[in-house]
Amino acid sequence: MTDYAAVQEYLFSLKAQGVKFGIDRMRPFSEALGRPELASPCVHVAGTNGKGSVAAMIESALRGAGWTTGLYTSPHLVRLGERVQVGRVPLDEARIAAFAAELRPVAERLAAAGGPGDHPTFFEFMTAMAFLHFKRSRTDINVFEVGLGGRLDATNVVEPEVSVITSIGLDHCEMLGNTLESVAAEKAGIIKAGRPVVIGRMPPGAEAVIRAVALERGSRVVSVAEEFGRDVGRLPKTNLLGDYQRWNAATASLALGLLGGRWRLGGGLVARALVNVDWPGRWDRRNLGGRLVVLDSSHNPEGAGVLDSNLGLLVAETGRRPVVVAGALGSARAAALMAVVARHAAEIHLVVPKQARACGYEELESLIPGGFGGALVRDTVEKLFPKPGVCTAGGPEDCVVVTGSIYLLGEVLCRLEPERGPGEGRLQDF
Repeated sequence: MTDYAAVQEYLFSLKAQGVKFGIDRMRPFSEALGRPELASPCVHVAGTNGKGSVAAMIESALRGAGWTTGLYTSPHLVRLGERVQVGRVPLDEARIAAFAAELRPVAERLAAAGGPGDHPTFFEFMTAMAFLHFKRSRTDINVFEVGLGGRLDATNVVEPEVSVITSIGLDHCEMLGNTLESVAAEKAGIIKAGRPVVIGRMPPGAEAVIRAVALERGSRVVSVAEEFGRDVGRLPKTNLLGDYQRWNAATASLALGLLGGRWRLGGGLVARALVNVDWPGRWDRRNLGGRLVVLDSSHNPEGAGVLDSNLGLLVAETGRRPVVVAGALGSARAAALMAVVARHAAEIHLVVPKQARACGYEELESLIPGGFGGALVRDTVEKLFPKPGVCTAGGPEDCVVVTGSIYLLGEVLCRLEPERGPGEGRLQDF
């Protein structure tokens, strides 16, 4: 299997089988490959929000210190290879095809031995691909972002030097539970015996659960709230915008501080790395033909709270309400998003991301509060962004905010930056 189109079809067939929560397939898959994830030290990052940004910040500092880094994140914005990067270079199509050809027979042997339910999932397949690529690239250290939860996530076969839990909120409740405490228990599953864990700001009940797990496992807890207090002015600076990103920067800096002297991570180097982070789509301000366009993936209820603050600040900055382009996956996410957007927008352009779980126009409209008095438009990404540098939403003086699903941002980036290549939305997943 060397043709990339055939590889896409195979991977999509795995994704179409749905999510299988648990690591009972990942353990034997990794063992059959010789446990490649153990070839280099790593940092493991979980959290409801912020985990991708924190992973990118940690990688930025390690690479800035001269180390060869692996970075595994999900989902991708445009191209599948963005998930698996060495030195921030995404895995290219040829290597994806070669790894798929190597991994498929192993996956099929495991399924033949145990039954169809033992075939690795799409996410497990990509995780194994990352493990092998990092080992063969002889990375010095890797940063792994959890896909979903923590305890039963495919990445949880790693043995990290430091674990990180960025935040706790209600998301993926059907798998993680309906309380903050149950979500915290799942994410605390990444804590390893005797290895420290950094925790970001979170509700007291969730923090108590994480601290109890850490105590049981003999793991030191380092808390952003305890180390930095409540004053944003004390937090490290970063080029990623928003106060929440400064809290993420503080979380990343504490994790880097726990790695130890061998990694040559002086304070000045970390500070420089945090203001040079490449992580698009997080309150990402761009100039399109003289207009401000903001790309932001506030895709769940906790993220909607941050979006509420950012939109309020944007209105104060510009003196006018923005035009908002919004789309979401799932009713709970859409409800939180629409309530916030309606509070600040002059007009709302509803779009439906090209994903099976995307909310349709009718559902999005039904979730907009009755008091919204602005224009409401059913729209498409193709009409709103017909070519690079052009946005048709609103007028020439309007600021435009694109928000909601990260899949929507990927579609927009395909239009704005065609050099990224055609999107691979079918292969999107957590």
